[in-house]
Amino acid sequence: MDAVRVALLREVLAGTEWLGATRRFAGALRSSAMSHEGGLLLVGTPEYEPWHLAAHLVDEAAWSGTPELAPTLVRHHARASDPAHLAVGLGRLAAARRGETLLVVSPDEPGAPLLERVHDVRRAGATVLALGADESELTAMAHETLTVPEGAELDLDTVQHLVSAAAGENPMPAARGRRRLRDRLSRLAESLTAPPPARW
Repeated sequence: MDAVRVALLREVLAGTEWLGATRRFAGALRSSAMSHEGGLLLVGTPEYEPWHLAAHLVDEAAWSGTPELAPTLVRHHARASDPAHLAVGLGRLAAARRGETLLVVSPDEPGAPLLERVHDVRRAGATVLALGADESELTAMAHETLTVPEGAELDLDTVQHLVSAAAGENPMPAARGRRRLRDRLSRLAESLTAPPPARW
């Protein structure tokens, strides 16, 4: 989903809780990744790998000049023969430490093995964020959550687009100076897709 489509989607969602919710969650993600500078880990379930979100976060990291947003995708079925960016297995979670951030994306309640690993990551001092399943054991142990209830207006994939776009657009600290090109392009896209002003 490109910047223009995201802008159109935001226009459609104006007045709903989704814009604020996705921006708050994206802000927590960005703040945790940048303030701790320990790395962002991204994991799904054995049945659902969030590789699409990983790709969007890599793009947002490059466009926003925020390399901390580029995640390490942790996979349940990683093989040594996979390309390097797809070959990180669950053993990486066992090595998670204070300062790192783990984002768990799960459309359903994760199984006990993943929940145990997430609990260990949190106990080791890492920040845990959960995106997906409605209130569950995972959301109870996460520091920040964004739930997508079954039957919601938006599906999990669309919410991930909104979160990744918002993570890249959050304002940089004032010390960095001028507005970023990405922010200016986003504002331009929003103005180009806005309806013309009413004439009386």
